[in-house]
Amino acid sequence: MPKRIDYYDDPNAPAANSMIPSVNVVIENDAGEILMIQRSDNGNWALPGGAIDLGESMSQAGVRETKEETGIDCEIVDVIGIYTDPKHIILYTSNGEARQEFSILLRGRATGGQPTTSSESTKVHWVPQANLSTLQMDGSMRRRIAHYLEPGATLYFD
Repeated sequence: MPKRIDYYDDPNAPAANSMIPSVNVVIENDAGEILMIQRSDNGNWALPGGAIDLGESMSQAGVRETKEETGIDCEIVDVIGIYTDPKHIILYTSNGEARQEFSILLRGRATGGQPTTSSESTKVHWVPQANLSTLQMDGSMRRRIAHYLEPGATLYFD
């Protein structure tokens, strides 16, 4: 199975050969739990998200990716941050793409649907905030979640 390998400030990381705008969506339910997926390509936990396709806006991509990966319908209500750190390289073993991070973190609101896995997610759960630190996830995803949870946080960009 093709894999995704995340490198951060790693001298052994491959040189970036692409940069594709993508989104991640953070959705909190009424109980304060965060919608998370366990990725099928590396086993890490993550917020739903993916590449913005030609012909769609970042909000449309966020809604589409959330539905595809989690079964949850949502609307996008805010931009939380923009992450473009050139030290974060994502290698896709299926095609040798080494992508420099370019992710827009959006805040969404669930409007319907049921948690459902997909080819990209082996688990979909509403995770209590107190349990987030116990989940295996890439450091860049942890930074996004930490920024979202930071009281009084303003738009983040790097």
